[in-house]
Amino acid sequence: MIKTGAIITMVLMVSSCKKFIEIDSPKSSITPGAVFRSDDLAVSALLGVYQQMAASGYASGDGSSISTICGAAADELIGFNNTIVPFYDNQLLPENSTLASLWSSMYARIYNLNTLLEGINGKNELSPAVANQLEGEALFARAFHFFYLLNLFGEVPLHLTTDYAVNAGKSRSSSIEVYKQIVSDLKSAEDKLGDNYVSTERVRPNKSAARALLAKVYLYMGDWPKADLYASLVLDQSSLYNLVAFEDIFLKNSREAIWQLMPTAGGNTSAGSLLILTTVPNAVALRPDLAVNGFETGDLRKTNWIRSLVVQGTTYYYPFKYKVRSATSVSEYFMVFRLAEMYLIRAEARAKLDLLALAIDDLDKLRARAGLSLIKTTTPNITREDFLELLLKERRAELFTEWGNRWFDLKRNQKSNQVLSTIKAGWKPTAVLFPIPKLEIDNNKNIIQNEGY
Repeated sequence: MIKTGAIITMVLMVSSCKKFIEIDSPKSSITPGAVFRSDDLAVSALLGVYQQMAASGYASGDGSSISTICGAAADELIGFNNTIVPFYDNQLLPENSTLASLWSSMYARIYNLNTLLEGINGKNELSPAVANQLEGEALFARAFHFFYLLNLFGEVPLHLTTDYAVNAGKSRSSSIEVYKQIVSDLKSAEDKLGDNYVSTERVRPNKSAARALLAKVYLYMGDWPKADLYASLVLDQSSLYNLVAFEDIFLKNSREAIWQLMPTAGGNTSAGSLLILTTVPNAVALRPDLAVNGFETGDLRKTNWIRSLVVQGTTYYYPFKYKVRSATSVSEYFMVFRLAEMYLIRAEARAKLDLLALAIDDLDKLRARAGLSLIKTTTPNITREDFLELLLKERRAELFTEWGNRWFDLKRNQKSNQVLSTIKAGWKPTAVLFPIPKLEIDNNKNIIQNEGY
């Protein structure tokens, strides 16, 4: 991979990325040197990264998205094909092609983002406002990629430049170092991004998107005051965000959406086409224990978000958060961050800070929408420990099959062995981290494999 190749890869996406924003067709010739001499081309280069994210790795329709592989690795989904079964059985090998593709695609996008950041901070002819916006978005997107690499694979190499010779020999950085870089990128992004979105679409990150990821990062780091602070900064933006009715949550530009990815094929989400069943599943289905027993009696999330299909006497359950399996009229975008998660983050942080009454208020907002009794009414004297156990169940009910949240929740709460060993015959404690792809280790002798592989 060379710098010129990375730039060409990005600028070739210009025509297909134009729908993300309203701009005239770029007049500049598409050459590597031209990228940073045109606002339109520079914007299109960044939008190409989002398009890649929506097309592969994060939102892919073949079952290899983070949501599906993590849902199968945890206790949300059953795997039915050769792509998903190794995750469902927790029997991954370093040679696994899905992992290799996930790793390489994320680092390829990080490389493109580094290319963009170097171009913005080098000699260019971009307008100051566009350069500032693009830098903020690129820093946010790089932090997002590193967050998922870290939580999927553990310690990972930090690639922060386009120097291939340096990157090729990078050893794995500690979790502390990676989180430090993520926070640094997000703090810089927060400073550069505005409160409002660039357009009416919520597909380009704003300041709240950076703060939402900061809230999540600080939660995972155990920094409860900052998790509380950053979740609150998002929740306080009531002119932009509020909890909405179930049928409106996953619509494009929903008022609950903090950041979404626009589908790439001119239709609705690949998640809808993959997860909504019309026959025997060829990729995944919901685990019956989640579909049947994972919700309190009367929980409207079960009513609105789960469906079943009977085929030859066998009942298959499937997620129904996205309502559209296929349609030419686009009504749904792929949700990345939404307001409900901020309430869950703040509730957990406040419980850890012994601000239990405030934590209960936050969780009760989601329970009220779900049609459930309020904690402050039924169990106002709940202990912190019992509240945190209830919160973990609420997170599963609210966020199932979204971005690996359940897989990560089990790990960071040291619940993986307790929960998964009872339902998975092949479970082993080291499975909490995926193996580093063999090809990466073959190419870089400074990278050591995760334990257990």
